[in-house]
Amino acid sequence: MADPRLIALDWGSTRLRAFLLGAGGEVLLSRQSDAGASTLSGTEAFEQALATLVGDWRTAQPALPLLACGMVGSQHGWREAPYVACPADATELAARALQVHERLYIIPGLVDDIATPDVMRGEETQIFGALALHPELAGDACLVLPGTHSKWARVAAGRVTGFATHMTGELFALLRQHSVLARLMPADGSSPASPEAFVQGVDAALEDGGLAHQLFAVRTLGLFKQLAPEQLPDYLSGLLIGHEIAGELKRAPQRLALVGDPALCARYAQALARFGQPAPLLLDNTAPAGLWRLAQTMKLI
Repeated sequence: MADPRLIALDWGSTRLRAFLLGAGGEVLLSRQSDAGASTLSGTEAFEQALATLVGDWRTAQPALPLLACGMVGSQHGWREAPYVACPADATELAARALQVHERLYIIPGLVDDIATPDVMRGEETQIFGALALHPELAGDACLVLPGTHSKWARVAAGRVTGFATHMTGELFALLRQHSVLARLMPADGSSPASPEAFVQGVDAALEDGGLAHQLFAVRTLGLFKQLAPEQLPDYLSGLLIGHEIAGELKRAPQRLALVGDPALCARYAQALARFGQPAPLLLDNTAPAGLWRLAQTMKLI
């Protein structure tokens, strides 16, 4: 195995992902556990979660630095790393990294406080990883990071100039499981994918009939057998994603890139096509590349 240079930690609310990176940021090994920041309480619990997942890496290479991003730096994480205000670049993030102990640092999140405050933790690292992998995005682009709380981040001259959060994934989960809409859907959540129903939901959002009104159609389409029960979750997904996209496309159009889970990014790409948008660049998890770039900036490697 190549010489390890950095232990990179993508430490979210529900999952801890660790990457052993070699020269140039190459991923040599990766592991993950369910020891997310929201499942842990107190310094000892975080130390134990880290030791359980990567203790052998640290024993074999005790001089390796560790750099973490995500909810590990939140108010309810290991230690709070204060937000950095937009606009911000990788240098400004690196300069505000929080040192937990001799070799462990936490990257701060970003806050966009121009109007109502908006925040991110972890996505900023993915953004700068995407820019490191695709420098052509740094000039003027919008990076979309789908998820429980989707982010639309605007980038200009290598800086995140602002962003918007959409609670699309969380809304889907709440409506799918705990609303009147759920009563006609399969209870076990194991519905087979229905691309046609998803597109139908996106197209409904294109009509801009108001989300609160259009949501009730998820129920009535089931009541009148116009959609089968197993199709309703995909229709709901298409409707919510469609309204998210419709709202963001009202801004000045920019080059788009999708960053994150491939299956979810493919859904967003399909929805964007219904809005007449060109095919966006699709990127998988770019957190390791972002942590590598930030470690370089901090002169840890």
